[in-house]
Amino acid sequence: MSISPEIEQKLALLQEKYEAMGQDMASYLDGLLHADFLTYWDYIHLDTLLSLQSPKTPFPDEEIFIMYHQITELYFKLSLHECRQIAAAAPLTAEFFTARLKRINRYFEALTNSFEIMVDGMEKEQFLQFRMSLLPASGFQSGQYRMIEIYATDFINLVAADQRQALRSATIEEQFAQIYWKFGATELSTGKQTLTLKQFEKKYAKTFIDLGKSVTTTNFNALLQLLKYNGQSTAAAEEQLRQLDVNVNVNWPLSHYKSAVRYLHREPEEIRATGGTNWQKYLPPRFQKRIFYPSLWSADEVENWGRGWVESVVKEL
Repeated sequence: MSISPEIEQKLALLQEKYEAMGQDMASYLDGLLHADFLTYWDYIHLDTLLSLQSPKTPFPDEEIFIMYHQITELYFKLSLHECRQIAAAAPLTAEFFTARLKRINRYFEALTNSFEIMVDGMEKEQFLQFRMSLLPASGFQSGQYRMIEIYATDFINLVAADQRQALRSATIEEQFAQIYWKFGATELSTGKQTLTLKQFEKKYAKTFIDLGKSVTTTNFNALLQLLKYNGQSTAAAEEQLRQLDVNVNVNWPLSHYKSAVRYLHREPEEIRATGGTNWQKYLPPRFQKRIFYPSLWSADEVENWGRGWVESVVKEL
């Protein structure tokens, strides 16, 4: 059987590759002869993936709750994959920046559009029973989500709104002590830190502080200013950054707000969220005023951040 010129060329290229690494190509070809063909289920570790749901109660809808949160974390991982590419790009171009931002926006839009699974996809009575077996675990403890926030903006924009001006020149450690989400993880009755928050900080505080320091000049806001300084056209990137601001700081938390109202609103008292987090003050953007890119919004838009969305959701419910 003759060998085609195309195969000969590929063999020659392989020979060059392995010689450059000091390796014997024939040995690798021997290995290839005995290797099995790759299957879809092995490639994505499907059996392992489908075995990662371990409900703590007999309520069927708990498995929905687990799988949706796992899907969410995979989307967060996709977003962080793009964040790291943006921060590491050298030199960064406006085209690359815009393309990667579009990817992150797609991931968050997919998440937001899928959140009806959590809003209407479980029986309320089942949820209110199995949730008590999950304490003090909470979706609040998503470290990946916090890392996305840190990549997205200057660290000062993550500080509680009433502390930002005073801490504008402070260290990352000092700013972290006043980061906005800490005030959403306080016990409703005493105002003390919840165990949820204590666990979370024990695991991730150093990681968040170190990341905040490492992206001081490579977070998205800093990179936007760098592109402008270098004379690159940033209109398309700014459009994607505005969309990211809305996706992460309005649409995503308010999807959770809608779910919380659905499951945790009860007259005359609100039911505490899993872990005791103060969802009524933590989720609505109009309380947090968490805005990644304040320079890209008008004063009126900042003042009414997320208000219309909240009002529309409450009317629906």
